[in-house]
Amino acid sequence: MKVCYFGSYSQSPRNRIIMKGLKQNSIEVVECRDTSNIFLRYPKLMKKYFGLRDLDAIIIGEPGQTSVLLARILIMINKTEKPLIFDAYLSLYEMMVYDRKLVKENSFKAKYFYYLDKIPCKLADVVLLDTNEHINYFNEEFGINKDKFRRVFIGADTDIFYPRQIEKENNDQFTVLFHGSFIPLQGIQYIIKAAKILEKYTDINFEMIGKGQTFNEMIKLSKSLNSQNITFMGSIKYEEIPNYIARADIGLGIFGDTDKAKRVIPNKAYEIIAMKKPLITGDSPAARELFVNGKNAILCKMADPESIAESILCLKEDDNLRRKIAKNGYNLFREKASPNVIGQDVKKNLESLVYQ
Repeated sequence: MKVCYFGSYSQSPRNRIIMKGLKQNSIEVVECRDTSNIFLRYPKLMKKYFGLRDLDAIIIGEPGQTSVLLARILIMINKTEKPLIFDAYLSLYEMMVYDRKLVKENSFKAKYFYYLDKIPCKLADVVLLDTNEHINYFNEEFGINKDKFRRVFIGADTDIFYPRQIEKENNDQFTVLFHGSFIPLQGIQYIIKAAKILEKYTDINFEMIGKGQTFNEMIKLSKSLNSQNITFMGSIKYEEIPNYIARADIGLGIFGDTDKAKRVIPNKAYEIIAMKKPLITGDSPAARELFVNGKNAILCKMADPESIAESILCLKEDDNLRRKIAKNGYNLFREKASPNVIGQDVKKNLESLVYQ
């Protein structure tokens, strides 16, 4: 089977993992990608597309909202019935209006993002999302039939995230690591407050990797609390993050109080378990689609510093539990979220469309 990965998609982990997984499952993947300005992009994509032969399906990589209409037109011009799969991945409308609050509700921009999500979903034959909770949201918010959606977990790139041993600079320190883009759904303020609660345990230290929307606000919060056990590392190259995970004793997921936080399993959760490290993340409907509390992760209360602190102490003081969570989390990753398994999942969906 030959598949075209089409659009102005990013070189994100999501796209790399799906493409890698498809190739590992004997699917030929050809890329038709252009990220130049809007006036040049579509002519270039058209030229590249018409140079391709013997395609069985088209996948729109994320973010692909602006590429779906063009792909549908090209399919019509060719007078073919090639299946069109749109990896929506997330809702731009929800992200911009309600989660990050960068666009005012009911504004013209809000309506733009609303239809930028809805119309491509209508045009595609199948839409990929990362959790069933996201599928429920798209169904309720945009009126798209659930039958059109397929859940495909995010996973992690095993060429980058895999178990390894790296010596810690100070073996007497118990390191709790967070890495992320400092957006509201991550609930970093609750991590900082949890760190303050644990400050009396002088051997516990927190490392915070990343920058983003709430970074300056989080620095101010930490200073206002006079936190002594947090190190803000700033931005670090993606390929170097595994070294920090390997040196950490615990990896943290997300804990925000936004609706979106309850619908996602973040990249960092997969990356942590892919490296056989114990994960603590917020207890949400999405998290429970993959994790079992106390078995392969510790699920604490969302937006609750006390619960985060208690979970950290629980793992710190119980070596056997920490090892069990790490081992089971890693086994879960290999069973349900490796690129190969994700590729199998997408391949099955492709075959059901191509050979129906």
